[in-house]
Amino acid sequence: MKIGVNTSVNSDSYDVAVLAKRAEELGFESFFLPEHTIMPVNVNTRYHGSEDGSIPEYMTYMADPLVALSRASAVTSEIKLGTGVLLVPEHNPVLLAKEIATLDHFSGGRFLFGIGSGWLREETEIMGGDFDHRWTQTKDAILAMKELWTKEEAEYHGKYYNFPPVMCNPKPASKPHPPVILGGFAKNVFKRVVDYGDGWMPTRVTPDDIRRGRATIDELAEAAGRDPKSIEITVFGLTADEPDRIKEFEDTGAVRAIVRLNENRGEESIRELERMAAAVL
Repeated sequence: MKIGVNTSVNSDSYDVAVLAKRAEELGFESFFLPEHTIMPVNVNTRYHGSEDGSIPEYMTYMADPLVALSRASAVTSEIKLGTGVLLVPEHNPVLLAKEIATLDHFSGGRFLFGIGSGWLREETEIMGGDFDHRWTQTKDAILAMKELWTKEEAEYHGKYYNFPPVMCNPKPASKPHPPVILGGFAKNVFKRVVDYGDGWMPTRVTPDDIRRGRATIDELAEAAGRDPKSIEITVFGLTADEPDRIKEFEDTGAVRAIVRLNENRGEESIRELERMAAAVL
C-alpha cells in the first residue's frame, strides 16, 4: 500500500517546501494539497463535513495548490505531488493544462491530478462554473486538456470549451498525461472514472464501500474494453491513528491511502508529520 499525506497550506503553515521535503525523507509516497480558490462571505450551502453545516475556517485560507506544489517539487525528487482535489469548473482548461504540464514536466512526471467539480454552489458560480451541470463541464474540460497534452496541434469543440488548432507546450513528462483521479462518491462517479479517468479517490468511506466500488469499476471497465487494472483506487482523508484500518483498505483493492496532517503551524507540523510516519509507514 502506498501511503501519502494531505494537508492545506495557508499563511500560518510551515513552509510547504520544508513539509514536502520532510515527507519525502520520512518515506511518504505522495503529498496532496486541496483547493478553494475563494470563499464567499455569504453562503447558503451546508458543508457536509461538519455537524452544523458550517464551513471550517481553514478552507478560507488555502494557498493555490499548483503554485505550492511547484515550490515543493523544487526541493524533492521522488515524492508524488497531487491535488486533493482541484476544482476543475473554476478554471480555464487551456491555462490549467499549461500549468499542469509545466509542473509535471519540471517535476519529472510526478503530478497526480486529483479532480472534483465542487460542492459549494456560491464559489462555483462566482468562478464561472455551471454548478447544476458541473460534472458535464468537468468532463468537457478534461477532454480538452487531454488534447492539449497529447497533440502537437490540438483543437477542441465541446459544449463549454471551444478552440481552433493551437500549440501548447511543454508537454507533460507523464505519458500520455498525468493520471486523472476523480474524487467523491457521486451517483455516477464509477461511470465517469471508466469514461475519462485513471483512478477513483473517495473520502469518508468504509472498506465495504471500496469493495463494492472496485467490483463496479471492474465490471464497467470490462464492458467498455478497458483493463480494470489501469484504474487505481486511492482512499483519501484517513488519520494516522487508524493503521489497522489502512490495512483493511489495502485488502479491498485500494493501492493508496492518504492520511491527513492536521497540525498546520510552524515546527508542530514537522513533529506531527514525524509522528504520523512512525504510526503508519
